[in-house]
Amino acid sequence: MATILDDISRTFSEYLLIPRLTRKGQRPDQIDLSTPLSAVEGNNAARFSINIPVVSACMQSVSGTRLAVALARQGGLSFIYCSQAIETQAEMVRLVKSHKAGFVQSDSNTTKTESLEGVLALMGRTGHSTVPVTHDGTASGKLEGIITDKDFWEFEDDLTRSVGEHMTPIEEVIFGREGISLREANQLLHKHKKDCLPILDDKGHLTALVFKKDYEDHRRHPLELLDESKRLCVGAAVNTHDYQQRVPALLQAGADVFCFDSSDGFNEYQLDGIRWIREQYGNDIVIGGGNVVSAEGFDFLVQEGGADFVKVGIGGGSICITREQKGIGRGQASALLEVVKRRDEYHAETGRYIPICSDGGLANDTQVVVALAMGADFVMMGRYFAMTEESPTPKTSINGQMYKPYWGEGTRRAQNWQRYSEDMSTRDLKFEEGVDAYVPLVGTTAEVLDTTLFKLRGTMINVGADSLAEFREQAVLTLVSEQSVIEAGTSNVFQFNSGRIVDDNSWGNPN
Repeated sequence: MATILDDISRTFSEYLLIPRLTRKGQRPDQIDLSTPLSAVEGNNAARFSINIPVVSACMQSVSGTRLAVALARQGGLSFIYCSQAIETQAEMVRLVKSHKAGFVQSDSNTTKTESLEGVLALMGRTGHSTVPVTHDGTASGKLEGIITDKDFWEFEDDLTRSVGEHMTPIEEVIFGREGISLREANQLLHKHKKDCLPILDDKGHLTALVFKKDYEDHRRHPLELLDESKRLCVGAAVNTHDYQQRVPALLQAGADVFCFDSSDGFNEYQLDGIRWIREQYGNDIVIGGGNVVSAEGFDFLVQEGGADFVKVGIGGGSICITREQKGIGRGQASALLEVVKRRDEYHAETGRYIPICSDGGLANDTQVVVALAMGADFVMMGRYFAMTEESPTPKTSINGQMYKPYWGEGTRRAQNWQRYSEDMSTRDLKFEEGVDAYVPLVGTTAEVLDTTLFKLRGTMINVGADSLAEFREQAVLTLVSEQSVIEAGTSNVFQFNSGRIVDDNSWGNPN
């Protein structure tokens, strides 16, 4: 007969944190939210870490290029979805990596012989008001000058005249030499009161541009996640069918981290994929596995495969119906607690620390906090980011309220048949493991994260923790009853809702 577990499948909403001692001098701006994504060997530093414990889900309706850029600027990481052609996923990764902090390759260039009308059209297409003038009109040509929208008047000057007649010639251009530091480049901008500084090699060819606005932007995003070349970091999802072709292409595009995207990662196909990556690239690649909901699944991916991090969660996503359709899964809190316990035992046994990602089952900011307190190193969210301005789906007005489409990777709309059938000749999806829905538009990624992280830092102070590692060690959680949930809400008060008074006075209320 089947094995029946004694425990109850529990969710995050069934737990509360018990306050611990808050120390004098603790402040939200001093809380360290950085966390590792790669395995940590002994006392060595992690090969890859993020600055806030948040990543976006590998979903078509979530992790596009705009979201990836916005999240990296806040210190988190997006995983560009793999339910698309290899070439298009690689191009999305490449676009994110082109956002180098400080040094930017010019993608708006012209020649001296181009007309003002032509350069005006170029400015309109790209949105750039500063255009380098090179001998061949390329981003790496010999610099001959700079033209900006301040060098001519659209409705006063003759737009048939050449760029060379209006540009600032190279003899008058302030520039930096290749090898200059970003700090030195910004000092030149400040000294000469310029908005743009071209960077040239020893032969006078353009290699990059440094903008004043990028310096100001970086100051506004002190936690932005950058690689060694000061480019924004981005992750990429892979599947178990074409990873031998997909991984090399994504590496060439600049992907920093990889993870297998699967509703159930406890399978030999994923084990083969992780092993192949390790054989080809050793530990140079950070690769995550999942999803699992048990200690057995953790051991399979880590001990047998060598995964850097493990995603936990099956059937807990807001648009996931895997539990309903297939009868498999587990309450997210129970799954996370078991895997975290096994992770800690494995760490004690081997000295190797494996970061845990809690994926799904998060309905609000409080549950994000509880997941991290239970031992997750970071959380992966879909709906949370689907509701932001930067998610890739179009805004839609429904009854005066703005919404965005949101669908799961297990839906027909995602057309991600590879997750369900080895037979690529058929595209007949027998059943779906997700739904197609809408979510309300709530604001920008920066705005929603600001609120979530402020709550997290506040709770960490309540527990007396200055880092996520301390938070996990010092957290004390208690189960809550149905009545204590009711007690936690408002009662015995009057509230205004949509212009009318709502009676929330339970005493004497016949209902």
